[in-house]
Amino acid sequence: MAIMDVQGYLNLVPTLRSLPGGYLWSSYDSQADTLYVNFKKPACATDSELTPDDIIVRYEGNEIIGLTILHASKR
Repeated sequence: MAIMDVQGYLNLVPTLRSLPGGYLWSSYDSQADTLYVNFKKPACATDSELTPDDIIVRYEGNEIIGLTILHASKR
């Protein structure tokens, strides 16, 4: 098996360490070109808002529990 370049993944470490609770789950829907990022599992959003740059911020109470990033391949 070829050794892959892991530097891109290692660049995520500082961000991952600062996440609420230190957890991160993600999935990418290629047909919708949407990336789903969750900081809590299970996550049950009570509110959300769409930012001007097409990111949906999901909240449970006042806590950000996830992001839905639209047009992910263009970022």
